[in-house]
Amino acid sequence: PDIDMDYADNRRDEMIAYAKEKYGADKVAQIGTFGTMAARGAVRDVTRALGHPYSTGDKIAKLIPMGAQGFPMTIDRALDEVPELKEFYKKEADVKEIIDMAKKIEGGARHISVHAAGVVISPTPLTDFVPLQYDTKGENKIITQYDMHAVEDAGLLKFDFLGLKNLAILADAVLIVKKIDNIEIDIENIPIDDAKTFEMLARGETAGLFQLNGTGMTRFLKELRPTSILDINAMVALYRPGPMESIPQYVARKHNPSLVEYLDPRMKDILDQSYGVITYQDDIMLIAIKLGGYSWLEADKLRKAMGKKIPAEMRAQKGKLQDGLIKNGVSEEKADELWKLIEPFAAYGFNKAHAASYGKVAYQTAYMKANFPAIYMSAVLTADSGDVEKIAEIIAECKRMHIPVLSPNINESFEGFTAVSNRGGVGKGITEGGDKIRFGLTTIKNFGEGIASSIISERKSGGKFTSLIDFLDRIKDKNLNKKSLESLIKAGAMDEFEERGVMLANLENILGYNKEKNKNGGDQDSLFGLMTDKSTIPTLKLEAAKPAKISDVLTWEKELLGLYLSGHPLDKFREKLEGKSANIKKVCEEAKEGIPVVVGGIVEEVKNIVTKKGDSMLFLKISDLSGSVECVVFPRVYQEFKSLFVLETCIAIKGKISMRNGVVSILVDKAKAL
Repeated sequence: PDIDMDYADNRRDEMIAYAKEKYGADKVAQIGTFGTMAARGAVRDVTRALGHPYSTGDKIAKLIPMGAQGFPMTIDRALDEVPELKEFYKKEADVKEIIDMAKKIEGGARHISVHAAGVVISPTPLTDFVPLQYDTKGENKIITQYDMHAVEDAGLLKFDFLGLKNLAILADAVLIVKKIDNIEIDIENIPIDDAKTFEMLARGETAGLFQLNGTGMTRFLKELRPTSILDINAMVALYRPGPMESIPQYVARKHNPSLVEYLDPRMKDILDQSYGVITYQDDIMLIAIKLGGYSWLEADKLRKAMGKKIPAEMRAQKGKLQDGLIKNGVSEEKADELWKLIEPFAAYGFNKAHAASYGKVAYQTAYMKANFPAIYMSAVLTADSGDVEKIAEIIAECKRMHIPVLSPNINESFEGFTAVSNRGGVGKGITEGGDKIRFGLTTIKNFGEGIASSIISERKSGGKFTSLIDFLDRIKDKNLNKKSLESLIKAGAMDEFEERGVMLANLENILGYNKEKNKNGGDQDSLFGLMTDKSTIPTLKLEAAKPAKISDVLTWEKELLGLYLSGHPLDKFREKLEGKSANIKKVCEEAKEGIPVVVGGIVEEVKNIVTKKGDSMLFLKISDLSGSVECVVFPRVYQEFKSLFVLETCIAIKGKISMRNGVVSILVDKAKAL
């Protein structure tokens, strides 16, 4: 077997250390994995190895398009699809040499690294089974020289120690509730019938939740209006290719019990909790046992055959199961009907224990969001720090929840995102409204953990900073330099002292004061300081300057925080957008295949793809004040409007809705500048 376990992703290393302590450091190791030579990488490596100029390899590599998911790009395919590369190959001898050699090593192992989750535990020292080595990053981790497949062939049991971000979010949220509200939450024993939680899910407020977020799942939850954790377990199991087709039936039967029916009365005991809908792998195994006469071992073989989707095995199992069903009193017609229900489901089916485990965590995240909204959302933001796209989505959700998300502040921010109570954390404080979330100091780009810790530590010991001079006098950290001070000012962390434009215009004055003040350890008030000529004590006077333009403030915020906080570049187009285009969030919520739409927004992402025919097409992400949507631009439309599809450009597009696996996108027909 292969044993998978989920841990909070920020404590995974602790679990590996624990396993080493429990079983012996010589019996536990992380699994090595081999990185392979992709088309572009192979070209760059060969160029370097053969001593050709870097620019040559770079030019060749850039002509090789990026492959699509599940359809990787190869050098041969690139030569067929990109005329410029083919011409380059024919005419330049060194290019031909590089490409010919790169084709020979393409797909080969390039380097060894550490598998993302794999760990092996052996009964005797690992060297009895596999060769070992230190990882190549110099972290002194012991890893296997065999990959995950060879490790199993060598007879070792493979574990996946998986890092689950949502478990870290839950632990963080529970900790903050204790710190701010002084409420102890036993997350493993919360009530599983909390009305507030189920009401929130029925409204479709799923952003930031485990397993229950995303457009498709949210739409189904709004239709389902779950009232029990069994509903959540079922949705976790059904929301995947194949089983997804059963969701409308599950929803209809929940709201209208008269629709519940069973192909055979004996199936009632198996499917009564899911309104007669096959939902879990266990359902199929029990049907095979109770109606088909299978033993438990035979039922497990059926499950494996379906999971592997091997045609020959599937045919054999179909015949065996149908024979068993007919032998046990099921009509031939119903046996055939039952197989049709089972076949598409089982390959993607969850077992019941897996669905219940994930359903429990999903419910726990929903419970925390419903009952401690600002605290939970601050924990989500901290966990997603560094992922600009996710941060923007969560902040949009906070705005919808009427939780202000404010710029960093040296008197309120900690390292990560911080939930701040207006009532000083007394009683239930932050859960009662009027709460806010602050960006953390380490969420500012170019601002290190060391200087952030110095600021927080000084604030804890000496109280809030009362002025710019007070701040400069008290922070002695050598990393309070031009770069970090500029980042603090531009991100809005010092807005309470002075306007951003004025501080930036006086940056040299501020740095000069700081340098002079700290020349002798900054001890101007000591006994010797009293004997000093007062005229030598530095002073800070800010020269008058123009306030920063709103456009500059927005640019700084986007650059340093990853999104706009003080406004939005689309604000000036608000009236035009509201009059002529649809709200993106509303479009996604009400989406139906093929419906024509017009939306306007700012281009936030541009991904160029080369089709099999060698034509360029684009995937765009367009955002307005309500949300964002993916847009697909096929080659003809791309050629006609390519000058508009540029990052940070404000455009309007006309197109049709496309729905794939419940995900909404827009197929673009026309575009124009706003």
